[in-house]
Amino acid sequence: MLRSLTNVPRDYAWGSSSLLAELEGRTPTGAPEAEVWFGDHPGDPADLADGGTLDQVTGGTLPYLLKLLAAARPLSIQVHPTREQAQEGWARESSLPLDDPRRNYRDANHKPELIVALSDRFESLSGLRPVADTLRLLDALDDVPGVRSLRERLSGEGDPLRDAIGWLLGGEAQGEVEEIISAVVGAAGGDAGEEEPALRAVAAIAETSPGDPGVVVALLMNHVVLRRGEGVFLRAGLLHAYLSGLGVEIMAASDNVLRGGLTPKRIDVPELLAVLDTTPGEVPVLRPTVGEAVTTYSVPVPDFSLQRVRIDDAAVTLDVSGPTMVLATAGSVHVTAESGEETAVPVGTVAFADADERSLTLSGAGEAFVATPGR
Repeated sequence: MLRSLTNVPRDYAWGSSSLLAELEGRTPTGAPEAEVWFGDHPGDPADLADGGTLDQVTGGTLPYLLKLLAAARPLSIQVHPTREQAQEGWARESSLPLDDPRRNYRDANHKPELIVALSDRFESLSGLRPVADTLRLLDALDDVPGVRSLRERLSGEGDPLRDAIGWLLGGEAQGEVEEIISAVVGAAGGDAGEEEPALRAVAAIAETSPGDPGVVVALLMNHVVLRRGEGVFLRAGLLHAYLSGLGVEIMAASDNVLRGGLTPKRIDVPELLAVLDTTPGEVPVLRPTVGEAVTTYSVPVPDFSLQRVRIDDAAVTLDVSGPTMVLATAGSVHVTAESGEETAVPVGTVAFADADERSLTLSGAGEAFVATPGR
């Protein structure tokens, strides 16, 4: 059976006032529109055409949450727990009400996620840069005391990235933080050579979050720019932040977030450091398959699978297993079930097929993303 899903955009302050409206071909509301959730998570289950919500159909059992995400300014720097960490944290906080601001864990699930760019440019911070590379970047800054202090932290023994992040967020380094930010802004306005794109990105973050220690944490992270159709997978423990752009995001069905800056919300530094994986390195960019109608984004988790389907003259039939979502992102998309049932999928909405369906045929002329449980 096929069902149509919609939802109201969430109005987080970092949301874009235009990107979702442009995607859907409607007049902007003027308010920030940040995320549209297509799932059965109790935080915001998707709406059904008959007036109900998806959780009434699934019983809240979907293993994944599919979203449209539209960022006009940086999201918080954040990290998500492993399943074991989430279960332990959920049990530890069981005496706190779900809406208690002291809570770190909203459920007992992990939250690996994948973001795929829909805009021509999607800017993010993904993972921690190798320390040697960050030290070279610091060489482009004026040698002020704050920069020297950060360099010393990063040159220490043991786990220098964990030590540096704890120092920056701990509340005792605000003077050094402001010196480093000033040095970054100065260097970004000059000729910083190959370091210039990263420095410009961090300087832009400083404009929206002046004096925030997270600006300096951003200096320790990989600056990643995705083009349309490119994606990155973010494993549990990986520090990240989306900076700007429109994308399709899929994740395990969880709302567990540990924040590390660029937010007025609570930051629990000890818990963040306990969850954080400080293994540095580049995060691989997943690229669309050239010349093929279907791109599968390979992810190492069983919670979800995501495919991008480009439809032209020929229809595309996909074998599916488990509850499936087809999110239209361009053009005119129709979905036909094996039984012959057919539905149009307006851009920015989802056709949901229950677990009884074994194949779906996409036709028309456009683009869609197909989400299923992992394979």
